[in-house]
Amino acid sequence: MSLEILQAKSELKELVDTFSNLADEKNIPGQMPLFTPDTKVQVYMGDNLLFDISGTKQLEEVFTSFTANVKRSFHMNGQQVVKIDGDTATGIAYCQVKLVSEEDGKEVITDSSIRYDDEYVRQNGTWLIKTRISHFSINDKRTLQS
Repeated sequence: MSLEILQAKSELKELVDTFSNLADEKNIPGQMPLFTPDTKVQVYMGDNLLFDISGTKQLEEVFTSFTANVKRSFHMNGQQVVKIDGDTATGIAYCQVKLVSEEDGKEVITDSSIRYDDEYVRQNGTWLIKTRISHFSINDKRTLQS
């Protein structure tokens, strides 16, 4: 494996991890530069398409609305496998997410297991997410026990 491929893999891992770190900070505007302006993002809950998003303007609106009631969150990224082809790449990344919100005066935790199917592009030396299909494959929602 060439040094260039290793560097690209490292940069793509940092891209995915930065997205998650910014999510925990609820810094949605900060996430937008990680995507191409014409990005396409689809979000599936199980087999159901929940969101079909085009462009960072709509992406920011949807993410802001989706997280409006989230008090705390925790993203833990796992394995990521990418295939590099010059200035483009495809990748699969896994993420475990915990979201805490309030319902009926009680804290509720939603624990989700997510697989991201990504397409990346390198523009001006920086890797960006061009397309992302988010598969929320396992979702567990319950009252949080303190």
